[in-house]
Amino acid sequence: MKIFSIPNAEPQSIHELMLRAEALAGLTLGELAAMAEVKVPINFKREKGWTGQLIEHCLGASAGSKTQQDFATLGVELKTIPINELGKPLETTYVCYAPLTNIAGIEWHSSSVKNKIQKVLWVPIDGRREISPQNRCIATPFLWTPNTLQDMQLRNDWEELMELIALGEVENITAKHGQYLQLRPKAANGSALTQGIGKNGQVIQTRPRGFYLKKEFTHIILENAFS
Repeated sequence: MKIFSIPNAEPQSIHELMLRAEALAGLTLGELAAMAEVKVPINFKREKGWTGQLIEHCLGASAGSKTQQDFATLGVELKTIPINELGKPLETTYVCYAPLTNIAGIEWHSSSVKNKIQKVLWVPIDGRREISPQNRCIATPFLWTPNTLQDMQLRNDWEELMELIALGEVENITAKHGQYLQLRPKAANGSALTQGIGKNGQVIQTRPRGFYLKKEFTHIILENAFS
């Protein structure tokens, strides 16, 4: 088993970050957790964010403001992505919470979605359920920036979804809206509520929503990275 040294400071450059990330490739979550002296969950039903937190810790990400990127000084967001044996993503990728009130004046270029995905360090991990968490292997991480066409389509999706929110249609938005980006409920449980805009402009109580990248989109990203 190769030895990975857990850093005690943030990486000072993208080159340093990528050296750390590439050193993770081939390790299992169990091996990495042992080096970090962290206990591996038996399953991820109640600890969905565990893998991302482990990778963040092992790459030296700061636990700063969640509105910033994980490596804010480098402008890089970290995203772990579970894949199957064919390298296809097994689930959608959470980006950030969606604003449901006070949205006048928010534009794509200053949005949280644009901020979070302008430069992403993807860490693919074997996510097959028949393999226990501790035996799931980390694949080769890679850095990605949306190309012009991808940015345009993400912007179109974001603008469509934000317009629906502004028109009081938040309760009618489904996962089918958007080509690459979708809006879905995002809360620890179904009883969590927040303020939103109703059909007549009134304030309503609704479930918090998050922006997610669709599997079809992240599959393209993975294919382009490894083709």
